Amino acid sequence: MGICATKGKVSNPEQNGYKQANGGSNHHQSKPPSQLDYNHQRPVAPPQPASQPPVRIPSPNVMKTDPNTILGKPFEDVKMHYSLGKELGRGQFGVTYLCTDRETGQQYACKSISKKKLVTKADKEDMRREIQIMQHMSGQPNIVEFKGAYEDKTSVNLVMELCAGGELFDRIIAKGHYSEKAAATILRQIVNVV
Repeated sequence: MGICATKGKVSNPEQNGYKQANGGSNHHQSKPPSQLDYNHQRPVAPPQPASQPPVRIPSPNVMKTDPNTILGKPFEDVKMHYSLGKELGRGQFGVTYLCTDRETGQQYACKSISKKKLVTKADKEDMRREIQIMQHMSGQPNIVEFKGAYEDKTSVNLVMELCAGGELFDRIIAKGHYSEKAAATILRQIVNVV
């Protein structure tokens, strides 16, 4: 019979519900783990982690990642998950559209960036960094919730929470001026984010 040892502790068979066949007590002396004699144990196969699935060999039908992708993953069409609606705004690198989740009907904003605009290596790195920051900050109060990034042959699409309130600048222009109390409320929200 072998010795059952755990890190820093020798197992007592009687504590585990095991009794010797002769009804006697346990006559062996426990040794500290560093002095255990492992030569008398039966060889045991290394334990296999239960949480890891068996290694799968990819089938030839699996999409390979194009080395020229910006996101470093296979192309995936945003339109498989969302239907794109009206244009919400335009920027230097792309266009933002209203989009609707095909499963839930929930509305989001989809920022579509043309790959033609991402010319330099720095532009592509900036795109990756923007996605990483959005993923990291998602879930924080007063920060737009990031839903996902999709890349196809022509564009990178970032799906995020829809903020229907418009731009702060446009609100200031439309209102003309804010009271000190109203301005303090808005600035408090901005400062809390930073």
